[in-house]
Amino acid sequence: MNFKDITVLVVDDSNVMRRIILKRLHSMGFEKVYEAPSGKMALALLAEDKSVDLILSDWSMPGLSGLDLLREVRADRATQDIPFVLLTAEAQLYTILMAFKARVSSYMTKPFTSDYFSYIVTRVLKEKYAGSC
Repeated sequence: MNFKDITVLVVDDSNVMRRIILKRLHSMGFEKVYEAPSGKMALALLAEDKSVDLILSDWSMPGLSGLDLLREVRADRATQDIPFVLLTAEAQLYTILMAFKARVSSYMTKPFTSDYFSYIVTRVLKEKYAGSC
């Protein structure tokens, strides 16, 4: 799968975590990656550019959480179909169910391996863009 033309939005309040995710995305061949340190900043970026193909968001952020960001994305006709992966240290059944009720594409618990990260990102994009990637 060729990732160079796919645009990814990485949302995490931790600069260190954003760096880790960006490094992994670049090693997978992604070239177009936006960063947002908060859910509110992510919404502002999406308002400017609806051509994002994948959102990777932390759950636990001050202000607008990743779950709230997911709900906002799903409520907007222009962004409702963008694949959305929540990254979190929370692995309780209740939180996982809340995410899937909000129509998350996938849910990844931290810490995660590079291989697992690549697998989830590839699987989510294949499900959405089968045949065009």
